[in-house]
This record gives sequence, C-alpha cells and structure tokens, in this order.
Amino acid sequence: MKLIDDRLEKYFEGYRMEEKMDKLEQMLKLDVSKYTKEKGKLTYLSWANAWQEFIKIYPLATYKIKKKDNGECWFGNTENGYFVYTTVTVGELTHEMWLPVMNYSNKSMLKPTTFDINKAVMRCLTKNLAMFGLGLYIYAGEDLPEEETPAAPKKPIKKVELAQTKIKALYTLAGAKGKSSEDVKALIKKNLNIDSTKDLTLDQYNTMVKWLRDKPDKEVTK
Repeated sequence: MKLIDDRLEKYFEGYRMEEKMDKLEQMLKLDVSKYTKEKGKLTYLSWANAWQEFIKIYPLATYKIKKKDNGECWFGNTENGYFVYTTVTVGELTHEMWLPVMNYSNKSMLKPTTFDINKAVMRCLTKNLAMFGLGLYIYAGEDLPEEETPAAPKKPIKKVELAQTKIKALYTLAGAKGKSSEDVKALIKKNLNIDSTKDLTLDQYNTMVKWLRDKPDKEVTK
C-alpha cells in the first residue's frame, strides 16, 4: 500500500492547479457516446469503457466498493430497497457515489439477486467517474422531477341557439295544454332555472317537450 502511495505522490509531484483544470477540461470534453446505449428514457455508459477512458487521463486512479464487515456490498432492507456505494480517488481528491439497486424499469428492487447487485455496483462506479467529468453530460437533468403530462385543455362548450321552429313547437304544445307563452317561461324558470326559451339547450328542450306531453293537463302548471 505504501508503494502505491509513493507512486501517487510522485505522479502528482509538481502537479499545478492549471494542469488539474486542463485534465478536468479533457474529461468534460471527452465524447463517450460511442460507448453508450439507450434503455427506456435513460442513457447508459459501459463501465469497462468508462474506466478505460478514465485511466487514459488518470492512469493511477483507484476505486473502492463500500462493504460491510461480512463482505456484503449492499445496504438496505426488503421494505425500502437497497443501495450500493463506491469511491474513486485521483491523487488527493476522492469522490463518493451511491446508487439504488434497480430493475429494468429503474424501480428499486426489494429482493435483488447478486447479479442485480453486481450491475448496480458497476453502474455506480460509472456514475462516480462522472463526478470527475467523464460523461457528466449523460446525467444532466437526471435529478429533475418528472413532469406531469399536462391535461388537455377543455374545449369550451359551444352554445348552439335553439331553432325558432322548436321554440314555436314548444309554445304550440303548451297551447294545446291551455298554457300561454308566459306560462311556458314560468315553467322553464321553475323547472330548469332558465329565464328564456332562447337559453334552452337541445337536451333541455327535449326534456320540456317530454314533460309537457306526458303530464296530464291539470298537472302542467305544477
């Protein structure tokens, strides 16, 4: 371990801030799209290719997978799901990353297999490398809340003016029952809370016609 530390120290000896910024710029500008695959709404970068490109710029970089004393590298429970953790170190700089163990729909798994956990660890490592700039653009917007699909605006109900012939038919039917036009308006006001026959919809008109036809003459005024 001491040998590795000595090598790291030698590697970063005289390593100026300008050079560090240059390497960060290299990472940020590196196009890794040829190593990515689309799955659902997400883009995945192969961990092997990510590590390969990373050590081209930081050949002495190291990573660690967080583990329990019993060697397990997953943390959580069957109620809420599980997380895995990794750290990547470049010289004196260390970044940590975490990732839930997810299924093909990117939902937390409550009973993951070792295969699922292994995939999560390597995906976590790839995301960890993004903290140094590698493929960072892939994760842009990942933490934004999902937008709800806006409801389609309700179309305003177009009011169709009742034809004069129907209004006359309504008055004629009422007249046959011994009622005047004023009586019809009073009935409409009482039963539908509408002030004028012009404001009747077709359905309301049909309702009034049916009511007038079906009611005995003596009940029309009720």
